[in-house]
Amino acid sequence: MSAQQPALNGAYYGPAIPPPKTYHRPGRSGGPIGCCCGCLFSLICKLIFTIVFVIGVAVLVFWLIVRPNVVKVHVTDASLTQFNYSGNTLKYNLALNLTIRNPNKKLGIYYDSIEARTLFEDARFDSDLLPTFYQGHKNTTVLSHVFQGQQVVPLSSDQVSELNKENTKGVYDIRVKLYLKVRFKLGKFKTRKVKPRVTCDLQVPLTSSNGGSSSSNSFQTTKCDWSR
Repeated sequence: MSAQQPALNGAYYGPAIPPPKTYHRPGRSGGPIGCCCGCLFSLICKLIFTIVFVIGVAVLVFWLIVRPNVVKVHVTDASLTQFNYSGNTLKYNLALNLTIRNPNKKLGIYYDSIEARTLFEDARFDSDLLPTFYQGHKNTTVLSHVFQGQQVVPLSSDQVSELNKENTKGVYDIRVKLYLKVRFKLGKFKTRKVKPRVTCDLQVPLTSSNGGSSSSNSFQTTKCDWSR
């Protein structure tokens, strides 16, 4: 007779194995604080976009209504009766007539400051302030000024060489720059000050003391460049 096998039950295998533990990792949203920061950032972006859009539309409407044109500047006459360079000192006498034309139908212009500078080969030899004024619609203003005196103007060898060439020709390349501070007026509205620059590249013949030109050339009216 074979031996009987013992009956197996749960106790035979030892205690029950507990189920594996699960871990919950907290999210990175930061809860209510993170949500509020995101909403605030989105609101600021929308506000900035709205402001830029409104400004852009206002500028476009202003341009369509006013159609601003660039101010036109010409040097209509220039007289050079002295331009002598010796020992780093330049003696000069330059008289200019300028016309400033406001071609706009609806814009007036306040010229709050006009600084004029004269240069030879990028070396400045004089500067002065011109009279300020208000210019109405489609109006032309004439300005006359004389640059006269002597200044120490150190020139390089290349600049002196160019000066000697122009002494031979009797015609001098002189640059006049205007540094402006202006405001535009539309009805009762006035803009803030802007600072355009005007550049005039002139070829001025030397005129003798009796009023005749020392060369066969005569001064030609020159259009200047207006840049914002």
